[in-house]
Amino acid sequence: MTKDQLYKELNYVNHSREKRLFYANMVIENPNLVGPLLEILFDVDDKISCRAAWVFEFMCGEKLEAIIPHLDVFTANVSKVHLDPAVRPMAKICEYLIKAFYAKKPSKIKSVLTEKHKEKIIEACFDWMINDEKIAPKAYSMNALYLLGSEYDWIHPELALILERDFQMQSSGFKARARHILKKIKSKIMD
Repeated sequence: MTKDQLYKELNYVNHSREKRLFYANMVIENPNLVGPLLEILFDVDDKISCRAAWVFEFMCGEKLEAIIPHLDVFTANVSKVHLDPAVRPMAKICEYLIKAFYAKKPSKIKSVLTEKHKEKIIEACFDWMINDEKIAPKAYSMNALYLLGSEYDWIHPELALILERDFQMQSSGFKARARHILKKIKSKIMD
């Protein structure tokens, strides 16, 4: 399948779990499609890029290791994504990567996620935290940043500052997640 054919196929992707999973599995079974999918995804002003983001998120949810050959491209471009329906899946993928990296169980992600990759993810997550994004990207970002804060000691104070500053202006969902993360940060400081 060519990039143009994939682009046309993405017109059939909708919000249904069934469609996103169907196309994610198609990409998993044809790893040569990951590159073209990312090219479409990172054409960030095209509305079809959002559909590519949904498929890519589901692919990563099903088989995170499929992103490994494309980590440089993903992390170099993740901050460029700006359309609301595409930002949420990008934040979710960042959370997937960071959870896999810091998980107790073995993961190939641990051996391939570099300092540079982590720095790009940190940058994107902080951008989503301070920009006017919906709750989901902020929630995924807070989780990822909290985990990254175990390695980068400057992250927890910065994250706490943002969470406390934005607390009153945010939704109840944000407040619940922020309270949880702030409690974890404060208990780490007490240790």
